[in-house]
Amino acid sequence: MAMKDYSDEFKADAVALYESTPGATYKDIAADLGINRATLREWVLRDRERRGIAPTGPRTGAASAARAGQPTASDDPDERIRQLEARVAELEAGERKLATERDILRKAAKYFAGETNW
Repeated sequence: MAMKDYSDEFKADAVALYESTPGATYKDIAADLGINRATLREWVLRDRERRGIAPTGPRTGAASAARAGQPTASDDPDERIRQLEARVAELEAGERKLATERDILRKAAKYFAGETNW
């Protein structure tokens, strides 16, 4: 199978998508982008090395696991506020992920539209 050559911009967007998505795994993001999990992992590790950030362990679906065990109502107002703030942070992260995916798709559409020779 031939190796694909991805643009630096695509690689940077893929890394940004992974980094901006809490609870995401290499497998999830790679599947969304249609690339190999190991390829995405290599890009992320190279980017972290370039920025001088120590490598971290693989992510798990911690956000969804925490949400599943989270009580729906609490008598303590402070706890309820913490739960709502966590939910807002989760929704904002989802919004960032969608915005990044949209930008990647726009760039891909622009690239492929310019590539056609009709």
